[in-house]
Amino acid sequence: MLLLAGLVLLVWLGRRGGAYVPRFAHWVHGLGPWGPVVFVLGYAVATIAFIPGSLLTLAAGAIFGLVGGTVYVFIGATIGANAAFLIARYLARKPIEAKLGERPKFHAIDRAIAKQGLKIVSLLRLSPVFPFNLLNYALGLTRVRARDYLIACAAMLPGTFLYVYYGKAIGSLATLAAGVHVEKGAGYWTIFIVGLLATIAVTTLVTRVARQALRQEVDNDAGD
Repeated sequence: MLLLAGLVLLVWLGRRGGAYVPRFAHWVHGLGPWGPVVFVLGYAVATIAFIPGSLLTLAAGAIFGLVGGTVYVFIGATIGANAAFLIARYLARKPIEAKLGERPKFHAIDRAIAKQGLKIVSLLRLSPVFPFNLLNYALGLTRVRARDYLIACAAMLPGTFLYVYYGKAIGSLATLAAGVHVEKGAGYWTIFIVGLLATIAVTTLVTRVARQALRQEVDNDAGD
């Protein structure tokens, strides 16, 4: 119950913090050589704190250009995602395991999913269905290996590149802060369709893995 309350509070604070994103972007824009460092750290904190990163990603394109913006967003998102993953794993997993300790089927499925962690996390990163910030914490509650989780962050690059490109095309922080509508071109729809295919693939994969784990659990019980 306390964990759920903490999560709700974090989401609420993140939504409130999102209002300060344009101000943060303007501040970063005036920092000169320190701008990229502060931006990366700020993006990482925003990821941990459930602050929506889409406006920051667009701002990166306007401030740093296509290549720099993509690199800085990717580094910040990777740091933040892995920090949230570790927070969930070391602060929340044990209480959950204690609650589900008498449910061996849960552990069987968890172990089975961990074996294909790299593939599953990569597909989840491509999917537009699962919220990025929440997914980081949710995956920390599984047995997915930290190494696989880190490597799978590479799947964030296509979406990152696209939104940074939009930010560069708009080119104005003031316009972004005003909530300008981003025209969705062929690149957006391509990544969206790829994301939907990834959603179908990861759903199918997890279902299959879970079914195999349950079958194995039943067979083990029968053997006993």
